Order: sequence, then structure tokens, then C-alpha cells
Amino acid sequence: MKTTLIIPDPVFRDLRQRAADRKETMSSLVTEFVMRGLRDRKSKSNRPFRFPTFKMGPARVNVANREELYEFLEAERDERLYGRAHRRG
Repeated sequence: MKTTLIIPDPVFRDLRQRAADRKETMSSLVTEFVMRGLRDRKSKSNRPFRFPTFKMGPARVNVANREELYEFLEAERDERLYGRAHRRG
């Protein structure tokens, strides 16, 4: 099937050079790239997205205990602002 594509000049020059280097037509090269792109996209979409995981060591506070969480956050803020020497009594 014939079609018209609008290809930016830098991409066109690169395609033309690659086709010449491989002694292929631009049509066959573009067809190969489009097929590869469609195939790769199809196989990637079948995999579920996985969020990255991190090992951060044991929990420093029980986040289900609101009071403990607030005390921890205040102590961390005070340490950041005033240094280790400042401790709440």
C-alpha cells in the first residue's frame, strides 16, 4: 500500500544514510522499523507495571500509632533544626 508520511529532515537524512549503508530501500527499512516498534510495544504492554522496591531496614516508628508518629516527626524536625544536642525531655 502506498502512503505519505511526514518525516522530519534529520530523521529522513538518517534513514536515507542507514538504507544506503545496508544497501536497502528506504521503504524496506521503514517497514522493518515500524514492524519492530509494533512488535516491541505489543510485548511490553502485556507485562504488568511493577513499582520499584527498596530495602530500608526495620521500621523506626509504628505509623499506626498517631502519637508515636507525631513524637518521632517532632524529634526528627528538632534534630534537623537544632542538632543532636537538643532533646525533648
